[in-house]
Amino acid sequence: MTRQVTIGHVTVLTNPLSGHGNAPHAAERAVARFQQRGVDVCAIVGTDAAHARRLVDDALAGGTDALVVVGGDGVISLALQSLARGDVPLGIVPAGTGNDHAREYRLPTGDPEAAADVVVDGHTETVDLGRIDDAAGGHKWFGTVMAAGFDSLVSDRTNRMRWPHGRMRYNVAMVAELSKLRLLPFRLRFDDGDEVRTELTLAAFGNTRTYGGGMRICPNADHGDGLLDVTMVHSASRTRLVRLFPTVFKGTHVDLDEVTTARARVIEVDCPGINAYADGDFACPLPVTVSAVPRALKILVPAS
Repeated sequence: MTRQVTIGHVTVLTNPLSGHGNAPHAAERAVARFQQRGVDVCAIVGTDAAHARRLVDDALAGGTDALVVVGGDGVISLALQSLARGDVPLGIVPAGTGNDHAREYRLPTGDPEAAADVVVDGHTETVDLGRIDDAAGGHKWFGTVMAAGFDSLVSDRTNRMRWPHGRMRYNVAMVAELSKLRLLPFRLRFDDGDEVRTELTLAAFGNTRTYGGGMRICPNADHGDGLLDVTMVHSASRTRLVRLFPTVFKGTHVDLDEVTTARARVIEVDCPGINAYADGDFACPLPVTVSAVPRALKILVPAS
């Protein structure tokens, strides 16, 4: 269910590195469309994540009808830290490589003008967010999926590498981690129930269905049900994991014997030496408490 609001002034945040550097061009096209439709635009570009966050906070304090992010899931994640539990809606002009937020909310990709039109039309949906609370007392909001285990080890390795560039770096890191594949000792507690100790290849906690550019890791997740969907893979077999990988794009992996699922509002998660990643970026080391926070974000979506 959506509610229509009037959009007369927007703040446009661009990540110049998103989409292999294509985001600035997408931003120019979106800004031109806003101006064509009579919307005032304040454009901001941070020199780094901390600077961008300060600019966003200043824009929100000064008043704006929407914060429009031009980029991918990483810069959307940055915006969520300021928008969570607030009244200013998020608009998205997809210009990243994964675009999992855009996929979830049926936003047009590859067409900045159409994405800008969605913003100006002003249809907002109020949706859940995920929240990660770490052992040091910090917290991080996320919109799509938090993951820990094999895929976070791959991301760790990717972030340490300097060569090759682009997607190939991730592929090389994945092959290297596959060669060391092992079950990891997880400790989980769902909704203050009994503690579960189990060995997993990976665990994913989804507010939405996809991560990694369309992998349906939590295919039944609902961004409005106040719960996180949990997908757990139990297999130390490289062959089985490689065979499982294509099924994740269809969401049929949850029917396999080596995959179990759960649904909960709050989950305590621990696994020694493992980091959590959310919306594709590093979040914090485990242990964490990850939870679904109902109706935490207003987002501009196509008219239903």
